[in-house]
Amino acid sequence: MSQFEFDAHVRTELGTGASRRLRRAEQLPAVLYGADDAPVAITLDHKKVNQAQEQEAFYSQVLTLNIEGKKVEAIVKAIQRHPFKPKLLHIDFQRIKRGTAMTATVPLHFVNEDSSDGAKAGGTIMHLLNEVTVRCLPKDLPEFIEVDIQALNTGEALHLSDLAMPAGVELPNLEAGSDNDLSVVSIQPPKGGSDDDAEDTEEQETQE
Repeated sequence: MSQFEFDAHVRTELGTGASRRLRRAEQLPAVLYGADDAPVAITLDHKKVNQAQEQEAFYSQVLTLNIEGKKVEAIVKAIQRHPFKPKLLHIDFQRIKRGTAMTATVPLHFVNEDSSDGAKAGGTIMHLLNEVTVRCLPKDLPEFIEVDIQALNTGEALHLSDLAMPAGVELPNLEAGSDNDLSVVSIQPPKGGSDDDAEDTEEQETQE
């Protein structure tokens, strides 16, 4: 059973004016598309969705939309937010089919940062990616991908190809060493250089 389930209603009045009226009534305009079916304009309870979207899993897990008695599974593809109020303006959902591979964006969770070799040496940890696009069956969709940097030292980086992916989950269009094999996290050396650099400098000054 989905962690997130929302009641939704089909809306027939479209356009900017209709959407404004819905928002004033604390309703959230949305659209559901994909899976070779026609797009459907729907509305949801704004308060319930706004509370749910505060949870990280909301963006990476399969949700259930109960559209006038019919349950549809979907994932969040896009959210439009108010520029300064804590309100949502519109949301896009994409249908998913059980048994059919899908692509989705999931967050990265970095672990063992403080105890990593590079951090102990005084390096600065740089997060270069915070999420990745994965391909898998809906049942295998992870809530997040864990990135363990315990053994990462200063001057080193982990790439997408270094990530340990859960069973059944892959990174699409990725080959180690390719342009798509982006850096995920790196550890920059401490400012001022290493002790070896200082010794080399002292030796050069002595020779001069």
